[in-house]
Amino acid sequence: MEQLKNKFLKELAKGLGNYEGKESILQEYEAHLDELLAEFMDVENEREIQEQIMSRLGSPDEIASMWRAELSVTPSKMKWLFFLLNIVFFTGGSVLTLIHNLYQWDWLSGVWLHLTAIPIIIAFIYMFFWALLGYEIGKGFGHKGKRLLKKTFLLSLIPNLVLMILTVFQIIPHNWFEPLLSREFIFACIIFTIFLYPISLIGYRWGKKASI
Repeated sequence: MEQLKNKFLKELAKGLGNYEGKESILQEYEAHLDELLAEFMDVENEREIQEQIMSRLGSPDEIASMWRAELSVTPSKMKWLFFLLNIVFFTGGSVLTLIHNLYQWDWLSGVWLHLTAIPIIIAFIYMFFWALLGYEIGKGFGHKGKRLLKKTFLLSLIPNLVLMILTVFQIIPHNWFEPLLSREFIFACIIFTIFLYPISLIGYRWGKKASI
């Protein structure tokens, strides 16, 4: 069995070439191979064990191809992509709020009323965005992505904190957010914000598992 594991890792190392994260990937797959080999300890047919490994993990060539495909997605690109997406959300909402309060167009007032009637749904959609953030980082960078997740989370949280500060100190008039801005809604926003990182972390672990 040890020979089977070493052969698998040798082929995987060859397929990965000079990828800078090569050693981490090999260590991760070595751990998974150890788990699988322990599971099939009672199986005497080596060919059957090999087939089970290929079925669970894929062939070394398939794994190497998957990681090569991920090379174009760097941590820096991923971090700024989600930061910009969060900015788009906030910019869209800010523009909608500003135009609604300045011009009072009938059609826009209708859109505003519909959106303010479903704040919980909007909040859950936004929480899904943070779960997706964690999932994509976990899937793309594996165990090395946790540090990237923290950096991306803190960076992407800046617009949220800025909006809260502007609202609390009434730099943005409270009546702009009627009928949303109530004690209950502010409390709910604080609770949702507290849960954003755990949600991102759950998504990260899910994505990390999916990458195997």
